[in-house]
Amino acid sequence: MVKRFVTGLIDNLNSAYLKARPLDPGIFNKPPHWTSLIGPRPQTRAGLENLSAHLAAAVRRCRRYLLSRQDARSGYWCAELRADTTLESDTIMLLNLIGRGASPKIPRLAAFILKNQNPDGGWPIYRNGPSDISATVKAYWALKFAGYGPDSPALAKARARIAQLGGIHRVNTYSKFYMAMFGLYDWRGVPSIPPEIALSPTWFYFNIYEMSSWSRTIAVPLAIVWAKKPRFPCPPQARLDELFPDARRGVPLSDLFDARKTVSWTNFFLSVDSLLKLADAVVPFSLRRMALESTYREVVTHLEGSDGLGAIFPAIVNSIIALHCLGHGPDDPLMVSQLAELERLELDRGEDGLEIQPCLSPVWDTALSIIALAESGLSRGHPALRSATSWLLDSEVRRPGDWKVKNPHGPVGGWPFEFRNDFYPDIDDTAMVLLALRQVFLEETDGLRREQAFLRGLNWLLSMQSKNGGWAAFDKDNTKSIFTKVPFADHNAMIDPPTADVTARVLEMLGSIGYDRSYPIVERAIAFVRREQEPDGSWFGRWGVNYIYGTWQALRGLKAIGEGMQSRCVQKAIHWLRSVQNADGGFGESCASYHNPNLKGRGPSTPSQTAWGLMGLLSALPADDPAVERAARWLLERQNEAGDWDETEFTGTGFPKVFYLQYTLYRVYFPLMALGQYHKALPSASLYAPLAAAEEV
Repeated sequence: MVKRFVTGLIDNLNSAYLKARPLDPGIFNKPPHWTSLIGPRPQTRAGLENLSAHLAAAVRRCRRYLLSRQDARSGYWCAELRADTTLESDTIMLLNLIGRGASPKIPRLAAFILKNQNPDGGWPIYRNGPSDISATVKAYWALKFAGYGPDSPALAKARARIAQLGGIHRVNTYSKFYMAMFGLYDWRGVPSIPPEIALSPTWFYFNIYEMSSWSRTIAVPLAIVWAKKPRFPCPPQARLDELFPDARRGVPLSDLFDARKTVSWTNFFLSVDSLLKLADAVVPFSLRRMALESTYREVVTHLEGSDGLGAIFPAIVNSIIALHCLGHGPDDPLMVSQLAELERLELDRGEDGLEIQPCLSPVWDTALSIIALAESGLSRGHPALRSATSWLLDSEVRRPGDWKVKNPHGPVGGWPFEFRNDFYPDIDDTAMVLLALRQVFLEETDGLRREQAFLRGLNWLLSMQSKNGGWAAFDKDNTKSIFTKVPFADHNAMIDPPTADVTARVLEMLGSIGYDRSYPIVERAIAFVRREQEPDGSWFGRWGVNYIYGTWQALRGLKAIGEGMQSRCVQKAIHWLRSVQNADGGFGESCASYHNPNLKGRGPSTPSQTAWGLMGLLSALPADDPAVERAARWLLERQNEAGDWDETEFTGTGFPKVFYLQYTLYRVYFPLMALGQYHKALPSASLYAPLAAAEEV
């Protein structure tokens, strides 16, 4: 009876809270004749034969290469997505945890980890980056699980590097969680994630929907683990005693209390953590059972219509651990399905071992490939573009997701990043898909489907604008910065605030269908982008590395929505791009710029970042400007015979300062897009009838 009363009270309060926030109907006002702009205009374009043979050949080679990477049966693109070795390390840990320590995958995962060790003995979180303490301890532990002794050369070097990086106690929260499960770390040194957080109503200041969507998928399963505090058997060879400086097997979080700042949110939450640990021993059994049931229900319901929990590696791993803690055996359908999703992320590297992807990126890759091919002059009715567009239409999300909590009256629509992730359509992907849908001539049936899907996606995007005028990645008004101070927030992405790059992408899409500054929703967004500009003229890049990405996207969005390219903010941005262009004509920036802004725009030239820099310059400069010509020449001179470019640097961002990505098609579709834009901007180009599809590839 108590359980029914509490549950009913929470549901009633939630319902009252949601009904109290209606949307302003005015946000759905649209430009006249906007529907005529959601398909391509009659095709006229600059002829490649009027350009230099070098440019024409480069565009054709790149098109052929990109088309060769398309899935012939379904029409999508999905490139390999690469990250750091913490994924392989965590997979080895997980296989041992669920009793599969003899799996033949473990030595292959270990081989891949060894292949990526830095010369100094540590492991980085992005290629060519410095060694990171958490990545290094995880790799060391994984190799011990795999049978490597502490005196093996690789582990001896790693152990020395761990000491230099501050020792095992410096690892992040999730590393401590995993070690504690095997009895190697004291649970008192692990930040509290009590399952009772799932019982907090949405009107309560602290509730799980004030976390970013990805943090929810990662943390909620860990709340089950924290409540259970399991102690799984650790193989003798995988113990880490030699890494601890003394007899202590954990540092209580209270030791982190900063006495110099008695009043601070960090100290407050450390005190709360201590209270939670004291309360954990006296939580009424009925309340804990109800909390565990709620967190379990949260996990299981979010597996529907999804390629694993949140369709991302850490959430899938944590869901498997949580299910294991609750007694689900290896043959349980839920366990089988989650382990199968984990296997889908594997990449066989032959002699180099087994690599794990963080997730799959078909919607993102497909939308960008369509845009790049179309903007480079490929016939808008090309079969490859039509099949890709049809696949995107089939991938639309048609059910409510977690975003409904913050936006209860918003209409259903949008697209995810992955194949299936129905609870988490995202704004950046949706804007990119809408931009892609405009590029292709379709038959009548698919044309009608496009118009209907476009309207749903557009209305969903319009309803997702945050109060400050910007758009975030997954949620609306997910801006409570206080959450970044909780002890388990060290993955540096506890909230999902609006960002300039995503907002500019939405502006680009709105501008493409006739929106202008007369619409309040646009004016608020432009004001947000302007406020986010750095004093030197650049913009921070939340989802790409880094200021080059943010500045390119901001300029592209502002131009599309009608911002004057002679305005002060635009000219400051162009000046900044000029100032960071490398001597070789290219652009480059390391992930290190997230750690040290003094490094913004600095790094070896890369194909993707040079493409962003070139497109940023072309937003406001003519094609014959020396900076533009030098960037275009850099791309033309470095294309390989296959039609793509070589790129080893990570230019994608997961969590700034913590997790980075290498999108392996960035080196293809962004240069193609940039060369297409450069092609159109050249003053010598003339118009002509499109080539036959077979000729123009």
